[in-house]
Amino acid sequence: MVLRPLGLGDLLTGVPAIRAVRAAVPGHRLVLATTSALAPLAGLVDAVDEVLPARELEPLDWSGPAPELAVDLHGKGPASHVVVADLAPARLLTFDSPGYPGPTWYPDEHEVRRWCRLVAEGLGVAADPDALDLAVPPVPPPVRGAAVVHPGAAYQGRRWPAARFAAVARQLAGDGHDVRITGGPAEVELARSVADAAGLGDDVVLAGRTTSTELAAVVAAAALVVCGDTGVAHLATAYRRPSVVLFGPVSPALWGPPARSTPDGGVLHRVLWHGDGDGDPWGTELDPALEKITVDEVLAAVPAFPR
Repeated sequence: MVLRPLGLGDLLTGVPAIRAVRAAVPGHRLVLATTSALAPLAGLVDAVDEVLPARELEPLDWSGPAPELAVDLHGKGPASHVVVADLAPARLLTFDSPGYPGPTWYPDEHEVRRWCRLVAEGLGVAADPDALDLAVPPVPPPVRGAAVVHPGAAYQGRRWPAARFAAVARQLAGDGHDVRITGGPAEVELARSVADAAGLGDDVVLAGRTTSTELAAVVAAAALVVCGDTGVAHLATAYRRPSVVLFGPVSPALWGPPARSTPDGGVLHRVLWHGDGDGDPWGTELDPALEKITVDEVLAAVPAFPR
């Protein structure tokens, strides 16, 4: 049993650790406890045999036998540790906290490497931080080869201004890119406002029109992804699609994409950041570091990417 009931980015950054758990217990059935909303995407992780719907820091609705191994990939303390400990597993792996011995948690460690290290140290197996790939969804994408512009983010502090996303979308369209504006059901109006300000029609707005797997399929077939520090950035990483990612309150040293190259030796994932790592990722106002990123900077990062 592996616990990871968080957001999309959290799920995707945990994939290498999940694969390492599978390598540690190859003959066992791996059950991933994650949110119902993420279940379709969790099913695209080749190491996962079963997805158990779960809610953050709530007891698991598990009626099967006590697991041979339970791993907390949720947090660093007893609040999440107890969720897996209550399953009475034969072996329990958590970070060290009162009552729960384990590897030490380091706050300045990259999210992917943190969970890989937990599994590597706790189970004695190799964990490859670059094993982030996700299976392509078995659904046709609504569009192929698009320049995906994703203006949304879970918190206002991580949302680059809509007017700037619109300026980027307008220029990309003018340069010949097939621009599509993505987002979740709660981001439809935001996406429409970006499309309208960019002088593009509603037909380019995919926000609210795609399921999670369809969105993943769009990203998997994209020519380019431009977004903030959010789940779509991690989808671009998972499918090795060219991306320009705008960071603000959180340093890319903690959540940024891996250093990868394009076939011609260029940079696959380009990161823009002007911060010092002291921002609030849950902030209700635009983070000052994110605000420093200009439209020209974003557009300057784009030309190396193929159309």
